Amino acid sequence: MTTKYAIIVPDGAADEPLEQFGGKTVLEAAQIPNMDKISTQGRQGLVRTIPDGMEPGSDVAQMSLLGYDPQRYYSGRAPIEAVARNIKLSVDDWVFRCNLVTIADGKMADHSAGHISTEEAGDLIKELNDQFGDEQTCFYAGVSYRHLLVFKGLDFDVQTHPPHDCIGQAIEKILPRGKGAETLIDLMARSQQLFINHDVNKVRRDLGENQVSSIWLWGQGTKARMESFKKRFGIKGATITAVDLAKGLSKLIGFDIIDVPGATGFVDTNYRGKASAAIEALNKYDLVFVHIEAPDEASHNGSADLKKKAVEQIDKYIVGPVYEAITNYESWRILVLPDHPTPIRSCAHSPEPVPFAMAGTDISGILHTTFSEANAAKSGFRIDNGFELMEYFLKS
Repeated sequence: MTTKYAIIVPDGAADEPLEQFGGKTVLEAAQIPNMDKISTQGRQGLVRTIPDGMEPGSDVAQMSLLGYDPQRYYSGRAPIEAVARNIKLSVDDWVFRCNLVTIADGKMADHSAGHISTEEAGDLIKELNDQFGDEQTCFYAGVSYRHLLVFKGLDFDVQTHPPHDCIGQAIEKILPRGKGAETLIDLMARSQQLFINHDVNKVRRDLGENQVSSIWLWGQGTKARMESFKKRFGIKGATITAVDLAKGLSKLIGFDIIDVPGATGFVDTNYRGKASAAIEALNKYDLVFVHIEAPDEASHNGSADLKKKAVEQIDKYIVGPVYEAITNYESWRILVLPDHPTPIRSCAHSPEPVPFAMAGTDISGILHTTFSEANAAKSGFRIDNGFELMEYFLKS
């Protein structure tokens, strides 16, 4: 008998108690009857997705969620995204994530330049390539503010900072440091001169939108390699996501990618479309991994209300329909969890454990309570090595 599995990841949904919600977290304040149903009927617990000494990025966290030890497999965020875009890397190439950002008063004001459109961003990346690209340096356009830069024939040993974790911080304190840093800083400085009077920024200035001040280079690494998920677990999987990070990880482990029209990686994403695609995919695949970026983006924007709305949309339009569909199979399991916390207070990722809830065939719990950080902690069920959760979910 074949078991069907669904994993739904509301990125960054875990949080701290918030005064505006009367001391409740976003998960506690939100209306999430379907997540609560999974938690009440099954079991919940805490899982630590960020190993000690590693940065609390979605790359590390999602690698853990997919069942892979980041301390063994992680080589940087940008190489994972390069896989998603079918960028061929040689073993000695270095690839960096290249954000389009807004800098104001010498500080990181916006990691996304107002969630710039993909079309506008494409014009800017083309201009960067025309002006600064050569056989050694090549920019690759992505979605919205998310792009890549590949260096050939150079070597780096640098410390960089993700802009979404540095909102409000002075630029001089978060510039790259180490071997090769001067190359990165020079390119960022030259991009600022290129962008200042660009037509894209003129239009954005007229519309009162955040302008693109600069590129921001971070998340560097060399070519990524991972083992096949099917070889490890004997299961065929597919991923539904709008972001290259989750796509790249999925391709590295042999998952198919299912694209959904209107999936944006922001709070305006096509929630219903993602659910429909997941339900259809269950007919063909053993496991469907559904990732939704919206809560994380709301957190980086510092908007608790927007985050709460995103979580409620995920519960209503994704968790509910997928749960209803998967329960029609003879054997099934469903798991819901954030990849990491993104507290509204800091607008940045944090390494604390996240709550998870799972239900389905042969899964039972002791503490039948609603889904939240506090209740997950009360359950007494804790997985300290995040990559072990997948095997537990599939085989326990």
